[in-house]
Amino acid sequence: MKRTQFVRNLLGFSILPFWGCHWQDKKEKASLANAVVSSDKEEKIPAKLKEELIAAWVRSEEMTLTNVEQMPPELFTFKYTPEAMSFSEQWRHCVIYTCGQLADRAGIENPYENVKLPVQMPKEDVIKELKNMYAHVRKSISELSNEKLLSDCEFAGETIPIWRLFYAMENHIIHHRGQCVVYLRLKGVVPKGYYGW
Repeated sequence: MKRTQFVRNLLGFSILPFWGCHWQDKKEKASLANAVVSSDKEEKIPAKLKEELIAAWVRSEEMTLTNVEQMPPELFTFKYTPEAMSFSEQWRHCVIYTCGQLADRAGIENPYENVKLPVQMPKEDVIKELKNMYAHVRKSISELSNEKLLSDCEFAGETIPIWRLFYAMENHIIHHRGQCVVYLRLKGVVPKGYYGW
């Protein structure tokens, strides 16, 4: 090996530890900065998520009540086949199922645990119970701890975060709201057009 090559190698290897320490120090500082930013984001994410969930449930209530209010009171017991749920039962089911699932899977209090709703309810009672359910869900979202909101639960054969369970419950209501649109059509009621999200 030539002498100049030897000196270059020697100098290169001799400053490598210093460069490595400097690089490691920069890496640790960057990691620490990211940790601070991440913890700030973690605090903001649940707050933003709660806002979005509450907004989704406010809009869901508006669309649900629009549907329910269109059905004439005398048709709340209407079923399109004997084995189907009546218009009233569709909404009773949504109230009981939503509160029961949130209680069982997210540990939220169930206001219907010791309440037996009648199978057939008049229009004013359906509206009252739907309003109670929506208020309960929004209150539960706002009071849920960040840890609980981000924790997991089992649902439909999957493990999902609790925040996603709230969307699953709203999706369940959408399913029944769609069925109730058909009930309206079958009774000659033209449902209100698309009213946005």
